[in-house]
Amino acid sequence: MPPRLPRLILRRIVIVTVLGTLAALWFAYRDQFTLAVIADRETELRELIAEHPVMMLAAAFAIYVTLTGLSLPGAAGLTLLYGWLFGFWRGLVLVSFASTLGATIAFLLSRFLFRNAIQARFGERLTRFNESLRNEGAFYLFTLRLVPAVPFFILNAVMGLTQLPTWTFWWVSQLGMLPGTAVYLSAGAAVPDLQTLAEHGPQGILSPQLFAAFVILGIFPLVVKRIVAVWRLRISATPTAANPPRGD
Repeated sequence: MPPRLPRLILRRIVIVTVLGTLAALWFAYRDQFTLAVIADRETELRELIAEHPVMMLAAAFAIYVTLTGLSLPGAAGLTLLYGWLFGFWRGLVLVSFASTLGATIAFLLSRFLFRNAIQARFGERLTRFNESLRNEGAFYLFTLRLVPAVPFFILNAVMGLTQLPTWTFWWVSQLGMLPGTAVYLSAGAAVPDLQTLAEHGPQGILSPQLFAAFVILGIFPLVVKRIVAVWRLRISATPTAANPPRGD
């Protein structure tokens, strides 16, 4: 047996144990994190944030990272909740970094732990992703983050099997998810109380302004892609010092 193999097996056992424990805790106590339950404790929650702001922000950060890192459902609702709970700007910093960290954890789990399973499940999409990354580079991931044609948890998993560097995945995801995060947080911050959000869900807070924001979010990557294409065309057409234009 190669000397590195026992260490690799031990690492996988530790990762699976930690993930299994976190998943078990989530499924055991997930009912305590529903909007209806939190809405009933609204006053108590506000008092805790006022008395222990750092602790509550750290706990909220850890919950969001766990949710997205394990590809569990509920990120959109949690983003709305954080907008209401912490306000737009604090929520933007918290959710932006927590969502990117969670996505990167899912990306690394795919790359180093669940490669075979994900390869078998999404092999066809992986081929298309690799081809698009070769043609467009990191901008391809950026456009997918802005308009998620592929669900985020699938995007994180499949990207983990590509040749995309982890740092590139991190900063592109950070930028690409920021507009959508801002839209959801602004919607959550506009909710007068949690009971409205708990009873009606995201549909209960839709407004013409919010609808316009989503329209802008949808056309933004297309505009950026067009600008980049024009810029690349001009760069390729500009003569360099090494290759000056020839006279007739």
